[in-house]
Amino acid sequence: MPPDIHLTLHNARAAELRAEAGVRPAARNRHALRTRLGWTLVEVGLRLATRPGTAAAVH
Repeated sequence: MPPDIHLTLHNARAAELRAEAGVRPAARNRHALRTRLGWTLVEVGLRLATRPGTAAAVH
């Protein structure tokens, strides 16, 4: 295969990957943020429920 064809194919594939990467990170970041926020809320809830002196710990 001549080098010019290889370079053309490489550039075409790189353009495809850039187009895909431009669409997905926003969705991935939202999902990661929601997951992180959800686990943080679970952790806070567990800390509040097991904290000494709370109603949950007394029962």
